Amino acid sequence: MTNGSTNNLVSNNEARATGDDSFALFSAIDAGGSDMKDNVYENLTSILTWRAAGVAVYGGYANTFRNIYIADTLCYSGITISSLDFGYPMNGFGASPTTNLQNISIVRAGGHFWGSQTFPAIWVFSASKVFQGIRVSDVDIIDPTYHGIMFQTNYVGSAPQFPVADTVFTNITITGAQKSGDAFDAKSGVGIWANESAEPGQGPAVGSVVFNNLKITNTVTPIKNNTSTFTITVNP
Repeated sequence: MTNGSTNNLVSNNEARATGDDSFALFSAIDAGGSDMKDNVYENLTSILTWRAAGVAVYGGYANTFRNIYIADTLCYSGITISSLDFGYPMNGFGASPTTNLQNISIVRAGGHFWGSQTFPAIWVFSASKVFQGIRVSDVDIIDPTYHGIMFQTNYVGSAPQFPVADTVFTNITITGAQKSGDAFDAKSGVGIWANESAEPGQGPAVGSVVFNNLKITNTVTPIKNNTSTFTITVNP
């Protein structure tokens, strides 16, 4: 859905082996329309997405993704939350009402693409438009291919674009982030990662995130943050 899509319901669907995001919302305005809001994606299953994500949201506000099962993505994230405009006119994320992702299971998700970049079960990518007002709750991440949740910021030259802001994860469980044993083994086995250099020429993630009631088990490196530009706060 794109270009001003509002008040839509996507419900009770299964997507198998799609060649791009299985279920996506992109707040582009190149063909008319304005903000994308009040859309609900619910009771969805995404299996074997072979190029992009099971669920992806690029901008908008007051949109809800809930009751979702994602498994076996082949080269990208299970969920992508991104403010990259892909070169199209686009609105970023609105501050309020928030963008909500709720009650989601992500199993064996992640991969590598675009050269040597690895992707997590949930990819948080602040980029060319405002990144804010994100609420993620009640998520189980099981056996991610490389890492559970990864934060990344896009750069133009040496300058970061928009930071991750007003983003809260609540009741998150990550289990089984183990070493991959492949060419990207050094990047694997991480529960939560503030990426210091996701792609050549890019700098570290910028911004902050809050986790409430976070549980990470059977994971080599629970939290990895070697940046001075990103803050991860974990509350009981």
